[in-house]
Amino acid sequence: MAWPATVPLSLVSAPMTSILAIDTSTEACSVALYRDGEVSACYEVVPRRHNQHLLAMLQNLLPRGSLASSGVEAVAYGSGPGSFTGLRIAASAVQGLCFAAALPALPISTLACQTYTAQRLGLVYEGDLVLSTLDAHIGELYWALYEVGRERLQELTVAAAARPADLVLPGTRKMVAIGSGLRYLDAFSVAVQSRFAAQHGELLPAARDLLPPALMALREGKVQAAEDVCPVYVRDEISWKKLSEQGPQR
Repeated sequence: MAWPATVPLSLVSAPMTSILAIDTSTEACSVALYRDGEVSACYEVVPRRHNQHLLAMLQNLLPRGSLASSGVEAVAYGSGPGSFTGLRIAASAVQGLCFAAALPALPISTLACQTYTAQRLGLVYEGDLVLSTLDAHIGELYWALYEVGRERLQELTVAAAARPADLVLPGTRKMVAIGSGLRYLDAFSVAVQSRFAAQHGELLPAARDLLPPALMALREGKVQAAEDVCPVYVRDEISWKKLSEQGPQR
């Protein structure tokens, strides 16, 4: 997908609100700006080159060079799970931006974001049960179940990591499976595979799809202070250091 692109945000209408969104949790690097009821978005698939593209994308969407001059009120970010390095890049950028501009942050699950991406692209619809997955790159996948509502997703399970053969899904309903974790499809049990009504393994989350849940979170006061910005790794053995404690990103 080429960038930039300006398109209307159909899921949520908040014309007096402006939010910047950043996601670098997967091979895709993306930034989006919601302002005056429209979204300007930059999106590229650039594995291991997020640092080289993120600044240019921000400069493209914020030509005046500051969040304040663009009227930005909060910064949303894909908080995880996802690539360890990618999550740190986004968290560091968001932490720095929010400290500098004295703005709140809005952490959004990358698995939820990916489900909103699927909804925007017409791959899932209201009432659908969705298994959102990401490849954890060590023979495991991250996953969570959602039900698509009229305005928001209902989280049915918390984000978790699992070996493909060990994945067990609650209930008996058919579902739509999305995301890069489906590269392990052949390793799923027959019982799990039989639940899939459709599969979209090519899908990656996009920053513009952080915006619907971020707008709702901002309206409801569910914000995060800059010092509290923290990636969600799922695995307990991975820890996050604050911006001042981090070494240079690669």
